[in-house]
Amino acid sequence: MATFEYDENEVKEIIDRVVRRTMNMDFTWGWSCGVAFYGIGKAWEVTGNQEYIDFLVKWVDEYLEIGLPKMMVNACAMGHTLLTLHEATGDSKYLELAVMKAEYLRNDAIRFEDGVFQHTVSSKNDFPEQAWADTLFMAAYFLLRIGFKLDNKEYIDDALKQFYWHEEYLQDNKTNLFYHAWDNTRKDNLSGIYWARANAWAAYTMAKAFRMLNPFMPMWMQIGDALRDQLSALVRLQSPDNMWHTILDDETSYLETSATAGIAAALTVNAHPLHQKYIAKAYEGILSNIDEEGSVRNVSSGTAVMYTAEDYKLVPKKRIQGWGQGLVLAFMAALIEKKN
Repeated sequence: MATFEYDENEVKEIIDRVVRRTMNMDFTWGWSCGVAFYGIGKAWEVTGNQEYIDFLVKWVDEYLEIGLPKMMVNACAMGHTLLTLHEATGDSKYLELAVMKAEYLRNDAIRFEDGVFQHTVSSKNDFPEQAWADTLFMAAYFLLRIGFKLDNKEYIDDALKQFYWHEEYLQDNKTNLFYHAWDNTRKDNLSGIYWARANAWAAYTMAKAFRMLNPFMPMWMQIGDALRDQLSALVRLQSPDNMWHTILDDETSYLETSATAGIAAALTVNAHPLHQKYIAKAYEGILSNIDEEGSVRNVSSGTAVMYTAEDYKLVPKKRIQGWGQGLVLAFMAALIEKKN
């Protein structure tokens, strides 16, 4: 297969189906919503469908009237949507709120050694001195985006510091895969599992960040090398069923759609010519997990750093999840972006 040929109209139909199903989910202002709405934002970018923006405006404005919850690292994922709404509408209130989130990350977010964001999912000290791969999407990538938008060197430098240390703590030098988390108190990677969605968060955000940097920035080389080696390892772990297992190196663990979509999106953005066949396989695998209503199926539930591999295998995958919808949309949007 020289190139992956697909029907753009089919991709846009899938995007619309997944977006409309996502619109009928009742989110709260948090990371699940942040990833889902990031996907809708990417869908708008590649289709220009004004209905997608109108929905996001109505939803965000209603939530602003009710009042936002306390700031936390994971909920900064909603910053992606705020940046998209400012781009689409020009309304300064969305940018002002995005800046509030960036300032929270810069000045108030819990950090540990080397200034690394501690993973938090509430206003509490959830996981003391732990770094999770999730934070690269929820906070670091957002901070990088707003940094470039505002030409704010402090935001950019802090975002790149997060990429640097998350790679140092999470990427295994032998396999080049990412662990789920790092515990700075224990000085280890806890259960030491190569969880697939963690690798999707890392791969996708590094692929996007690499495109934003230039060769005169040292982190351009660092992120590029880390991404190159990770993707090289990941493509060799794709199952014959076109997907990735929820534990990447354990064929007895179930195949998982959100990770597959995130990894496929990273491969598409990175655009290595020899990776076309893996993207094509992933596309088929993902399509087989989207039902007629646009629900993305076989997506693992919200997952803490589990104690054992067996625990990861027992994480439920029955329900529709915002991150599954959002990562599928990110992948489909990346296909259209590359083609055009």
